[in-house]
Amino acid sequence: MNSDLNLRQNSLPRLFIGADQPKVAAPPQVAAAPQVPLSSPDITEAEIDAVTAVLRTPHLSFGPELRDFEAALAAYHSVPDAVAVSSGTAGLHLALLTLGIGEGDEVIVPSFAFVAVANAILQVCAMPVFAEIDPVTLNLDPAAVERAVSPRTRALLVVHTFGVPAEMDTLQAIARRHSLFIIEDACEAIGAEYQGKRAGSFGDLAVFGFYPNKQITTGEGGAVLARDPVYAKHLRSLRNQGRSEIGEWLDLVETGYNYRLSELACALGRVQLSRIGEILALRRASAERYDALLKGIAGLELPPLILPHRIISWFVYVVRLPEEVDRDQVQAALARRGIASGRYFDPIRLQPAWRTYSGAGAATLHLTESIARCTLALPFFNRITMSQQEEVTAALGEAIDTGRAF
Repeated sequence: MNSDLNLRQNSLPRLFIGADQPKVAAPPQVAAAPQVPLSSPDITEAEIDAVTAVLRTPHLSFGPELRDFEAALAAYHSVPDAVAVSSGTAGLHLALLTLGIGEGDEVIVPSFAFVAVANAILQVCAMPVFAEIDPVTLNLDPAAVERAVSPRTRALLVVHTFGVPAEMDTLQAIARRHSLFIIEDACEAIGAEYQGKRAGSFGDLAVFGFYPNKQITTGEGGAVLARDPVYAKHLRSLRNQGRSEIGEWLDLVETGYNYRLSELACALGRVQLSRIGEILALRRASAERYDALLKGIAGLELPPLILPHRIISWFVYVVRLPEEVDRDQVQAALARRGIASGRYFDPIRLQPAWRTYSGAGAATLHLTESIARCTLALPFFNRITMSQQEEVTAALGEAIDTGRAF
């Protein structure tokens, strides 16, 4: 009897009291999600239904959704071909390869941009040449591009920064004069227009990205637009391990990559693209509300709502803080209020991985770097509310006033 009792007692979990309590590591502290996020995708029941429908088919890759999404992208931009890929970065890589850019070549690019543009150039063993930006549009300054051209220059990689179209007529003239390719990085600019033509319809190739912070999203994904059918054929082969479109699955005609985009992503993108007019209108309305709200903050420079010959596709809303105010302190103050913000963009050549880069164009870009020190992206997405924008405005004004006091 006693032995049975002892057995049952020994099989029970032991309770520790006081000094006998074992030391258990505290769970890691997880930062709370901001009350006002920097970005947020806009997914409706139509997108959910489209993705769910794909799961009821045997086609999860290379099916009808891919064909329909590519056709819709091409039609929207009035170009013959669109090739969907796994990301905007993959699209940049394939665009450079398709144009034959490689070792010993130079590609002119802004330093005020997402790092993918420069990384992709290095990935094909070419050299990025950083050129100065225009102080208003924050795009490549055509005069600086002209100065940066050398006998080794093969292409201009033109970024439509923050959805503001670059000065394409002047840049095209430079490219023609020096026999250069133009690759448009329109990852931030779907729906933007320059002189009545959509961004992405000017270059030899154009690249789009559909990450969740973009105007439309496929989750992860991108696309390359091509006007030349030879380029489109090469892009389709490269994204699929170098396979021919008409050959067997294991017949490889060149060395390629796995840069495919799934049917699920294409279904999401197709429906998102069908809503592009509504989406761009919501984002423009949000930009206009910010413009009205933030005008009362002394010394804060707002992005222009209207620019000659351009229709802006609002990707982010980036302000320039007064020079005497510390941006890090402003970001910290906003974070304490549950408001996310972003440093859009730290110049590429000042990134830790790029500071030792000694290639062409490594000289200091004074305008780029002086502007970049002051830029701050505020919360901005399709469904941001007036009350959220008012909250951001109040918090930003207080943070700037506090910053001036130091």
